[in-house]
Amino acid sequence: MKNNQRLSGYMKEANLHINRLKKTLKALPYPFEPKDLDEEILDKLDVLAFRFSKLQSLVGEKLFREYLSLFYDVEGKSFLELLKLLEKEGITDIDTWSEIRKIRNFISHDYPLIDEEKVKAINFLIENLNIIFEIVEKIESRLNEIDL
Repeated sequence: MKNNQRLSGYMKEANLHINRLKKTLKALPYPFEPKDLDEEILDKLDVLAFRFSKLQSLVGEKLFREYLSLFYDVEGKSFLELLKLLEKEGITDIDTWSEIRKIRNFISHDYPLIDEEKVKAINFLIENLNIIFEIVEKIESRLNEIDL
């Protein structure tokens, strides 16, 4: 039961981040260009980067392991082993998660000067946010199926 409470808390937190990300996305221009930047947009980009980083960390560091522990012995398993189990479950695959991780690492660095590479990364993030949303939705759907 403790496991279920922890998992439920992780799902609530993930959905909070997703809702904030969706709200922020509505307020951002797309496709993004350096000329679109002003203080208000920079603030929204900070929110976008913060929420995405928090969501990606939560999902990768807590939610995956807690979810998989319902079906497998995950004690002592490496993250790569967890990703293989998630792939088997149809939740995500190694390549997709690697891309999400690369985006997080890139946007988590401060951007005092916005260059073309960072603008591309922001646009890529905006284009691909649904991937992590879908991962969380798949987990949530599976939890609903098993009535957790």
